[in-house]
Amino acid sequence: MARNEADREDLMREAVALTERVELFVPGFEELITIGFRSNGAMSIFVGQDPVYQFDPSGRLRRAFVGGFLFRSQHSALARLERVRNESEVQLLRYDLSPSECAAFQQVMKDTLHRILSQLQEKTVRVERGVPERTNLLPVIEVAIVAIGNSAEWLSPEIRRRTV
Repeated sequence: MARNEADREDLMREAVALTERVELFVPGFEELITIGFRSNGAMSIFVGQDPVYQFDPSGRLRRAFVGGFLFRSQHSALARLERVRNESEVQLLRYDLSPSECAAFQQVMKDTLHRILSQLQEKTVRVERGVPERTNLLPVIEVAIVAIGNSAEWLSPEIRRRTV
């Protein structure tokens, strides 16, 4: 989820914050899926360029990029953020999702994760590339997706703005 909305040329090369990552061919998906972990254990899943799901170390959704919009956890809800540009400025417009919109978002996310998990369990996933090269992250990814699906809390605490 770059600050620039332009497509990434090579996510595997550019996602250096994900210290361990793999690019996967997953049957049923049109695009390659990149899944990686930050040094603190937080997992990110990129289904091509969109959707993208970023979790905290506990497996709760922190941020997402879906349908061209950035979503940010508000602990008990999600905020959708939209960049609106004009000649002189860029505005970030916030819309707080209703409880029913949050439930629909969660269901779509869980369905995507379940599709990936099913293919992992059926051993039909093919690793295209990995960093480090010889890392076998598939069992770790499987455990992480199961934990996300079983978690009572699905949203991470509100993301705080950095102060300068």
